[in-house]
Amino acid sequence: MNRRKKKWKKRLVGCVLAFAICMYGPVGWTAEDIFPKEASGAVEMEEDTVLVGGMPVGIYMETEGVLVLDTQGVKGMDGQEYEPAHNLVQSGDYIVGINDTRISDKKELVRTLDELDKKEVVLSVKRDMENIDIKLDAVECEPGEYKLGIWVKDNIQGLGTITFLNQNSEFGALGHGIHDNDTGVLLNISEGRVYRTSIRSVVKGMDGVPGSMEGLIVYNRYNRLGTIRKNTEKGIYGQLDDIQALFSEQMAVQVAKKEEVVPGPATIRCYVNDKLEEYAIRILEINEAAYDTNKGMVIEVTDERLLQETGGIVQGMSGSPILQNGKLVGAVTHVFVNDPTKGYGIFAEIMIRESEN
Repeated sequence: MNRRKKKWKKRLVGCVLAFAICMYGPVGWTAEDIFPKEASGAVEMEEDTVLVGGMPVGIYMETEGVLVLDTQGVKGMDGQEYEPAHNLVQSGDYIVGINDTRISDKKELVRTLDELDKKEVVLSVKRDMENIDIKLDAVECEPGEYKLGIWVKDNIQGLGTITFLNQNSEFGALGHGIHDNDTGVLLNISEGRVYRTSIRSVVKGMDGVPGSMEGLIVYNRYNRLGTIRKNTEKGIYGQLDDIQALFSEQMAVQVAKKEEVVPGPATIRCYVNDKLEEYAIRILEINEAAYDTNKGMVIEVTDERLLQETGGIVQGMSGSPILQNGKLVGAVTHVFVNDPTKGYGIFAEIMIRESEN
């Protein structure tokens, strides 16, 4: 591993200089910066080589419209209880408009309701990728004050791990999608960003109680690292603007095909105790035809150092790269609640393919 890192650093000199000159704009890296042009097989290496991650990032995503969590009753001016949205609006719907006014977040929703001068409302809703209009009567709770009786949210924040960076400065992370905790719905995002984070503590996992990484994230432009382009069941993907801030240790590896991954020794790369290291694991099972693509392999942490610090796999490790035989073979996605030493992983090949779509 040390030899590979040294070789990578020597070949990256030109890329580092280019980054220093262009540090105020998005910068990609290409295989030409890494592999000598005269090297045999250089073209083939370009296509399946990435920078391997393992670094935690803060995640902020805004939904496309306002996500409906549930409906509730509201009290009208007459003192009666009403449920104007019951059986009309569903948990998991996205409100994208009211009476032909576009809605992108909760602030716009509240402002539009404040401007209502009649109870008749037409909600434009996105449900299961279809756009539908829903007519309902808002409840006047105070003179000129209308309510719909709907619980909503419009953003989500959290912590995750970067898996890889490709030649176009595009990253893949998590290995699974980000779902709303209340509805279980995969969040349909309008925009998202990744930020620097510092891990302050780790809550150790125990049988029946998953552990977690606890970090400090300051969501401002100075800590912003890049943008999230899409949130899918196979991970989140986007563009890094500041590569050096995240990939200070740049290690290039090839991406393994699914059929190259075998049960046996491997490592995961993750950030524990203020440093990025590889820890020993064992791939227990391979299931290329798994119904859930982010459960294509079963892994077990065997490294005593990691077991001592975290108890195994904890929340926040999702996306930690899995390496075997010097190649990126996958990423950690889930932990077994009743046994934190074990978890699931997704094949790296699947994440790479998803990043290209």
